[in-house]
Amino acid sequence: MNWYVVYTKPKWEKKVAEQLAQRGIECYCPIITQVRQWSDRKKKVEVPLFNSYVFVCLKEADRNLVFQSSGVVRYLFWLGKPAIVREEEINTIKKWLTTPDKYEISVSSIQVGDKVTLESGPFKSQEAIVQEVNKNHYVLVLESMGCVLKMKLN
Repeated sequence: MNWYVVYTKPKWEKKVAEQLAQRGIECYCPIITQVRQWSDRKKKVEVPLFNSYVFVCLKEADRNLVFQSSGVVRYLFWLGKPAIVREEEINTIKKWLTTPDKYEISVSSIQVGDKVTLESGPFKSQEAIVQEVNKNHYVLVLESMGCVLKMKLN
């Protein structure tokens, strides 16, 4: 069985994950808590880590079962085939979201285009390319995971 990425309608990630779970399909929708501010108040809300994406673990033959759930649009494709996410990458995301520790990251004269290896945190040992350098944050591209990491500086 492989992990695939299902593309959903906007703001339907949690609903799709719930429907898939009710159908007995193993799925994972990583959720983070953010503080959102309205004109009169602040509130903590749970939002998906990846907008419009839900991970599903299925056999190749069972891939069409996800389309029985409303809100599912299509699978994410890579090089003409459904994108497969490695089990270790799913576990890394789960570990990252459940670890309460804040990771300290030290930066020394990094420039756009540099290739760096992360030394700590949930993405330890991953190679990344520096895409943006700002006084408040750095943007790194993790090619092996196909994602962009934004690191805020304190």
